[in-house]
Amino acid sequence: MTGQVLRDTTAGAPMDDKAGIRINVGGFKKRLQSDTLSRFPETRLARLLQCQSKESILELCDDYDDAEKEFYFDRNPALFPYVLNFYNTGRLHVMAELCIFSFSQEIEYWGINEFFIDSCCSGAYHCRKMDQDRSDWDDGSDAGSTTSSFDELLEFYNDATKFDKQPLGSARRRVWLMLDNPGYSVASRIISVLSILVVLGSIATMCMNSMSEFSVPDSKGEPTEDPRFETVEHVGIGWFTLELVARFAVAPDLLHFFDHPLNVIDLVSILPFYLTLLINLVAESSPALANLGRVAQVLRLMRIFRILKLARHSTGLRSLGATLRNSYKEVGLLLLYLAVGVSFFSVMAYTVEKEDSEDLSTIPACWWWATVSMTTVGYGDVVPVSIPGKLTASACILAGILVVVLPITLIFNKFSLFYKRQKQLEIAMRSCDFDEGAKEVPSVNLRNYYAHKVKSLMASLSNMSRSSPSEQSLNESLQ
Repeated sequence: MTGQVLRDTTAGAPMDDKAGIRINVGGFKKRLQSDTLSRFPETRLARLLQCQSKESILELCDDYDDAEKEFYFDRNPALFPYVLNFYNTGRLHVMAELCIFSFSQEIEYWGINEFFIDSCCSGAYHCRKMDQDRSDWDDGSDAGSTTSSFDELLEFYNDATKFDKQPLGSARRRVWLMLDNPGYSVASRIISVLSILVVLGSIATMCMNSMSEFSVPDSKGEPTEDPRFETVEHVGIGWFTLELVARFAVAPDLLHFFDHPLNVIDLVSILPFYLTLLINLVAESSPALANLGRVAQVLRLMRIFRILKLARHSTGLRSLGATLRNSYKEVGLLLLYLAVGVSFFSVMAYTVEKEDSEDLSTIPACWWWATVSMTTVGYGDVVPVSIPGKLTASACILAGILVVVLPITLIFNKFSLFYKRQKQLEIAMRSCDFDEGAKEVPSVNLRNYYAHKVKSLMASLSNMSRSSPSEQSLNESLQ
């Protein structure tokens, strides 16, 4: 089928391959020969030659004029000379002043593969495209940060407005802000400092309680726990319980109170104490259940989870949690790299050291050595003794540095992003004033949120107004 089908869709008479088609690209009109287009059958213009109905034509162009037999494309006319030059020479050339993003979209629309970019422009094109992709990723990350921060601020504000319809809503809202937002007021700062001191005191007491220097002998001379430590423990549990009950009592939504991770941490920090009391009471009442005392000992060790309560008062810890929650792919990649490296070098170490070192005589023992070496910990408890073993260890250490550094960089970038977002969110929350009731949503600067959306458009518009002598070689295609 030839260009005659495009001139008259009702007539089936073919014409010779010298016939052409008339196109209009954003006001720029040009007649192209069918044999020129047929050299690249996968492109959009060449596919027009195969169309046998007006419906199929309109799938490839924006409009078709039956009277003028002209195909209209709503595209940038300033970039179309590069497409014409491609049909004439078979190669694409990219000028330095072009927007890579717009150029890439344009050739994709016309069905031209980046493979046709000439060698003189290919290197610079792909380098600039990688820089553009990296810039777009940064802008997208900032925009995602702004969007997420705005959503969290709206959620905070919506929770605060729920008190307006509740009994004693104004008083309960002040208590809620004081307990849930450290730094919101002087009272909230005082409570935050007290909570931190109680957490640190509880952890210090647990540590000292495990040291024989701080134990006291009983009537039989056996070392027992110092009663003063038990008093400190009870005071700490009383504070944590009061804190959790107060937060629950003034929560804006009781049904979703434990949906917040920090509230779950508060519950887990006191739950072992009460479960231990319950188990001890059951064990004392029934001698057959004396083995439950071991469960109580395990529960006592769970008191270490109280250190996580500091996340409520630390921006860094909350940012770290958000980073780990949103970096599961990078963490998985890190673990995969380590698993592959440990498996490889453990077998290598076993092969060269099994006859020279008893510590590396089995592959599972070599796993421990490879893990310690790849993570650059280097305990020194197991070391190779032969020269091949030492060379293997050197390669293992160097590979470990590369394996750990690459994903860690991505995780660190995300941590910086979440830390910045969390600081901005805290400042916005502290600026909210509910003394006279919630009347309107607090203002938020969304400049960064919208800036990235118009960046590419502005770049494309500015490129349309640019002209340089380097384009004169392409103007021959217009003649």
